[in-house]
Amino acid sequence: MKVINNKNKKGIMFGLIAAACYGTNPLFALPMYANSISPNSTLFYRYFFAVLIYGLWIKLVSKKSLFIPKISILPLFVMGILFSLSSLFLFVSFNYIDAGIACTILFSYPVFVALIMSLFYREKFSKTVLVSLIICSVGISLLNKAEANSILNFKGIIYVLLASLSYAIYIVGVKNINSIKHIKADILSFYVMLFGLLVYIFNLKFCTQLQILNTPFLWFLAVCLAVVPTILSLETLGIAIKLIGSTKTAILGSLEPLTALFIGVLIFHEQLTSKMIIGIILILAGVMIIIFKKK
Repeated sequence: MKVINNKNKKGIMFGLIAAACYGTNPLFALPMYANSISPNSTLFYRYFFAVLIYGLWIKLVSKKSLFIPKISILPLFVMGILFSLSSLFLFVSFNYIDAGIACTILFSYPVFVALIMSLFYREKFSKTVLVSLIICSVGISLLNKAEANSILNFKGIIYVLLASLSYAIYIVGVKNINSIKHIKADILSFYVMLFGLLVYIFNLKFCTQLQILNTPFLWFLAVCLAVVPTILSLETLGIAIKLIGSTKTAILGSLEPLTALFIGVLIFHEQLTSKMIIGIILILAGVMIIIFKKK
């Protein structure tokens, strides 16, 4: 029993760290946008530096082999594309809605995880999940500003929901695909980032459209994006999934939108209306329903 408790505690700790790290995306991405760096270029640098730094760390510091079985290559490729698309959809949404709101909507991914586990892995789909879905949907609808640019806001919400779905499929896949679920978290994270980088190489026409970072500050932001919401987040996420499972890890993501909202309001002076606050509360409440059910 003591071993089980320690395993749960470690899993919860790593899950919370992963969520907090991923919630720092706006802190480093928005200043790059302000300097006219596109989402694809921003994410290229994020993944490029992440692969470079993490690969060197694994080989030179951890002194581990990067060998993986051939049977694991295709599943890891798919997981890398999914994780990368999740990043891309989220970063594109920053152009349409406030970053704090976007990351709050992204928090709907635990509901998607529960749905996927119910539909494909025979976890019982209950009325609780249905109620959670309804509450989250109402909350998301309240985040759509009733202004002249409301169509743009709706487009941003769609992008975030696609990011949320991609992230949910990734979390489920890492835990349940037999050929990769036993791969160590650091090796898995490295290949997820490596294959994820291909998305931006393709989108940038094999880097012919890549924007050059022309100030030390932009290079600093790119490295921070690679280390905090990418390497640290992926590493701790992978450990948490293996220790406590996909659904519990997803639920611990509740810290993520709080981190992003705090950064958005405090640093970027994003405004919150009473209607939007109610929407945020409903989204968090909808996921908390699943938390208490799982408990």
